[in-house]
Amino acid sequence: MTDFDFRRLSRDPSNRDISEVNNILDGNTNNKGSVTLTASAASTAVTDLRAGPESVIVLMPTTANASAEVGAGTIYVSARTKQAFTLTHANNGQTDRTFKYAIIG
Repeated sequence: MTDFDFRRLSRDPSNRDISEVNNILDGNTNNKGSVTLTASAASTAVTDLRAGPESVIVLMPTTANASAEVGAGTIYVSARTKQAFTLTHANNGQTDRTFKYAIIG
């Protein structure tokens, strides 16, 4: 058995709060989404009700062209506002630059 540095709450199907905390401890948080960069444009606006001006946006490429975008250093979060953020990136015609993202904070 693996020993972790956190305490788990006992499972009680009748107590939704405990189930939600256990889901978080298991890595199942409700702070993720996906985005495909807009083709033939230099930026992509993402609307997400969980985003805010102080949020940290973490990107994970899920296609080869998305990974190349990261490798080229041409993608970054250029704006964060209430319920939205903007990604600035290379302007090209690729339609498969797809990322998963996580919003923290």
